[in-house]
Amino acid sequence: MAEKIIDRPIEPAIYAHSRKGRRCHRPPAPDVPVRPLDELLPPELRRAKPPALPEVDEPTLVRHYVRLSRLNHCIDVGFYPLGSCTMKYNPKLADAAAALPGVNAFHPLAPEGMLQPALELMHELEGYLSRITGMDRFTLQPAAGAHGEFTAIKMIRAYHKSRGNPRKVLLVPDSAHGTNPASGTMCSYDVVVVASDKRGNVSVESLKEKLSDDVAALMLTNPNTLGLFEENIVEVAELVHRAEGQLYYDGANLNAILGRIRPGDMGFDAVHLNLHKTFGTPHGGGGPGAGPVGVKKHLAEFLPVPTVEKTDSGYRLDYDRPKSIGKLLAFYGHFLVSLRAYVYIRHLGLEGLRGVSAHSVLNANYLLSLLKGNFLLPFDRLCMHEFVLSGKRHKETQGVATLDISKRIIDYGFHPPTNYFPLIVPEALMIEPTETESKDTLDAFAAALLAIDREAAEDPDLLHGAPYSAPVRRVDEARAVRELNVSWPEEK
Repeated sequence: MAEKIIDRPIEPAIYAHSRKGRRCHRPPAPDVPVRPLDELLPPELRRAKPPALPEVDEPTLVRHYVRLSRLNHCIDVGFYPLGSCTMKYNPKLADAAAALPGVNAFHPLAPEGMLQPALELMHELEGYLSRITGMDRFTLQPAAGAHGEFTAIKMIRAYHKSRGNPRKVLLVPDSAHGTNPASGTMCSYDVVVVASDKRGNVSVESLKEKLSDDVAALMLTNPNTLGLFEENIVEVAELVHRAEGQLYYDGANLNAILGRIRPGDMGFDAVHLNLHKTFGTPHGGGGPGAGPVGVKKHLAEFLPVPTVEKTDSGYRLDYDRPKSIGKLLAFYGHFLVSLRAYVYIRHLGLEGLRGVSAHSVLNANYLLSLLKGNFLLPFDRLCMHEFVLSGKRHKETQGVATLDISKRIIDYGFHPPTNYFPLIVPEALMIEPTETESKDTLDAFAAALLAIDREAAEDPDLLHGAPYSAPVRRVDEARAVRELNVSWPEEK
């Protein structure tokens, strides 16, 4: 392994390649009348001079961005074991379908009569997602998982308000995704934390203590963020419903149960899904994503507008929904992300989807079996699709933190796992191998972590200086946040 710094030239900003007068493309003259600039924008809102944009030719432009792309680690290059994120390989079949002529050219403002194929696809996808999750209706409108959470909790609030009391409290487990309490706060709820028990489940006793007539809902994912199946889920659902609260399912971990058990059958009233996690669409890099929300019948009237409805004459967008929480996105949703998920579901079918869950759970338990003898395992149980190790022992005995371990794994050619989450596990190292990785990849990743474990014992300073082979080494992240600078100085 690399123990010395490997010098790699850092690609400069595109402005460093700029030469006055060079052009990549010259657009043709407009073939429609152009309104004078004074009519479009008043002088006081216009710049005194044009922005200092880079001037480059096409080869320079292409090579610059290709060089930048080669500095990144991505799922098409290597293993990406981020726990709780499901960064699995994305099938190119779905990308090809999204690029088909006539599919990628739909305009969101086109009349419904011209959008019938798209509306039919969305209606069918809603039906597939409903069957997969045990829900009665879906909206494809939310643009990401956190957006889906917000949508579901707004609907739950509207439901309680329609019954005369919006309630005040939202219950969230102490191992939950950070977006859960954020969504509750944005919907004007007081977030109250429910503790975990010694086996990593939601503590039934803690839940009983926190339940009251003021509780609107419990936000929960199953398996939870420790990668463990909630053993008491039936009792948890009964307790929440007895208090007339709602049970919300965070769908980030659906991979582990896909085609095996449905959230609706566990007692959940609302669910969001991450199409960009579970159903094979691209994930990361800022989007776009998709976080559809499904609900049971008693919440369906609160779905955001519009909904896609099937009629005798075709499909239409329905805005006439008096109890709707309103519109959540400028248009109906990220259509091409939904299309990719549709292709993924149709291609795999029920047995294929069951295979997703089988292989994700098998891969995680196999990898766990290789590592748990050398890394502290806080909850020694069969995991589902992911698991959480702890670097606490390494830190206390060798002075090597989880961050050091993760930085070092970059030198072995892998992306680091998730660090320091969930917060209830000190020095957490959260690993999700996903169902798309081979045994060869898992063996190589385990071998790298075991080698790092030996390095930590023999030469901890080696880990403190890692990574050595990355184009950028340790970054002062606190300073980067405080002194963020993403602008390029203009010429005086």
